[in-house]
Amino acid sequence: MDVAAAESPQHLGSCLCGSVSYCVQGPLDELVLCHCSRCRKATGSAFQAVAPIAESAFELLTGQDLVRSYESSAGVHRHFCGACGSPLYSRRDFMPGLLRLRVGTLDTPLQIAPTMHIFTDSKAPWFTIGDAAPQYPTRPGE
Repeated sequence: MDVAAAESPQHLGSCLCGSVSYCVQGPLDELVLCHCSRCRKATGSAFQAVAPIAESAFELLTGQDLVRSYESSAGVHRHFCGACGSPLYSRRDFMPGLLRLRVGTLDTPLQIAPTMHIFTDSKAPWFTIGDAAPQYPTRPGE
């Protein structure tokens, strides 16, 4: 057994129907809640909860043939289960090697609280942010 792999946290996840499953090796250090209108439409909720991860840390275990992609805006690709529609992750052309994991699909417990809220200028007016995480009108640094 690889000692480094044994010490590295492993996170397992799956889609709603269970056809697609995945594994993430390593810690999930950041939990970003995105309030932009595209994320709200993609989830049907007030925000999208994502954890940025290295693409090399992500492995599809089952259902690779079911994963579909939709380019929601130029260079932004949202990947989801083609059977049940569960959003799994997204990738951006301008951020190679990085995925934004949809943490709602995790089957293992997530041990971190939100680290930031982004695109709060376009958040749903019926939702009130109730935690102390920093809030950004767009993306930090923009």
